[in-house]
Amino acid sequence: MSGHRWAARAAAGAAAIALTVTGGAVAQADDDIASLSAEQIADRSREALLGVSSLHLSARGSLGGSGDRMSIDLTLDREGNCVGGVDTGEDGSVEIVKRADDVWLKPDKAFWETHVPIGGSTFDAILDGRYMKAKADDPRLLTVTEVCDLDTFRELIEDNADAPGRGTLAKGEETEVNGAPVIPVVRTQGDERLTVYVATEGEPYPVRITADGPDEKGTVSFSGFDRPVPAETPSADETVDVTALLGRSVKPV
Repeated sequence: MSGHRWAARAAAGAAAIALTVTGGAVAQADDDIASLSAEQIADRSREALLGVSSLHLSARGSLGGSGDRMSIDLTLDREGNCVGGVDTGEDGSVEIVKRADDVWLKPDKAFWETHVPIGGSTFDAILDGRYMKAKADDPRLLTVTEVCDLDTFRELIEDNADAPGRGTLAKGEETEVNGAPVIPVVRTQGDERLTVYVATEGEPYPVRITADGPDEKGTVSFSGFDRPVPAETPSADETVDVTALLGRSVKPV
């Protein structure tokens, strides 16, 4: 699983724990979230996440048995706009700006060496610290542009509605995340444990998810709900139109 697909899966985790809900009373807006059952809290958290128009996502974790570290930091919306970056450790990092039909990418030297072993140093020299600009619908960039679209995460959440083997849910004790009160809901499935911390004041947003299992370990944090994605894009002086370079064999981030 590529780094940003791990993040997409983790982002969907906040809703995935709600999928054991098959009926019963639905919590109302004026309910005390912490007093509800684990299933009801998960249901409210799912609906809150599905309802946002934009958010900030920060993910840190390891992939597979290799223990390779990765991180993602993105502000994104349902229009497909985003600003941020993906860092896959020794395999390199990429800064991303996507606005409307265009995308700007700034890979570092390690990225070029890893993903374009033949000619990567030439590409790095051509860019010379600038962004490469291309059309967002270029099929070679889909693995990047998909992660910039909040609807990608929403689709994962909705697609998981029919997922089998949802595990068991349990409600934890009230605590705090970044000084704000939350209630944790834990989903246990085999040797995998997913904990979602749901805000108990204001909208019941999932503000943090921790995943602990043999294949994936990490933390995903959400903030900036419904705040617009910054509209600024790299200037012409910071940009090189290198669409032709994408004809080379470049592995997805």
